[in-house]
Amino acid sequence: MTETLLYIGKAKQLFQTSDPQVVHIHYMDQATALNGKVKEQIEGKGQLTSHISALLFNYLTDQGIENHFLEELDDGDALVKKVAIVPLEVVTRNYSAGHFASRFAVAMHQPLKPAVHEFYFKSDKLDDPFINDEQIVALKIADPNTIADMKQQAEAINQKLSQLFNEIGIDLIDFKVEFGFTSAGKLLLADELSPDNMRLVDQQNGKSLDKDVFRQKTGDVRIGYQTVLMRLTNKLAVKEN
Repeated sequence: MTETLLYIGKAKQLFQTSDPQVVHIHYMDQATALNGKVKEQIEGKGQLTSHISALLFNYLTDQGIENHFLEELDDGDALVKKVAIVPLEVVTRNYSAGHFASRFAVAMHQPLKPAVHEFYFKSDKLDDPFINDEQIVALKIADPNTIADMKQQAEAINQKLSQLFNEIGIDLIDFKVEFGFTSAGKLLLADELSPDNMRLVDQQNGKSLDKDVFRQKTGDVRIGYQTVLMRLTNKLAVKEN
């Protein structure tokens, strides 16, 4: 049966399956920067992103953190629960980096205690501006309970992922997640979990293992993704045994 295209993003396509509660995600071989203004086709990147995301979603499920992920398909695509995305990006920062470092004139990769949680309004037209709790409520994007729930879930995700990455010799500098409501009204972690929306630094040599390599044109972005995938696969295979 032909699936209906629901959405085309910067690195993913979403299709409605025959089940109204299930969406098919296709990860594209595309990297973007500057909020999509810079694009480049990179063969094989989509499958790397999909494999890493599947591993991390399954890991979080095992750790008791509910999310939209159902299964990875043979071609590297995925099936997920259909959710209505809250138009907010929730960014968690364990170390200073990117705009945070430049905005506050602090050195890169300085530890942040406690971890910093920030919200950004999802709007390509507006370049995803920073937004605070009161603005979110005033604009009726989310209510205070939903804001608190997203923060609580983001920190729980942070604790689990930081520990996992540390065990494979990687620092989780920061990451972006999104949440959505199921048809039953439950708020779930959604979108993806990959080096496309994380900053990951190798503890041994300080090299970036994420999309910063593409943003800064410092090499082949797939090398870092392959490193992350290999270490996660080896680590999680050991945990399963």
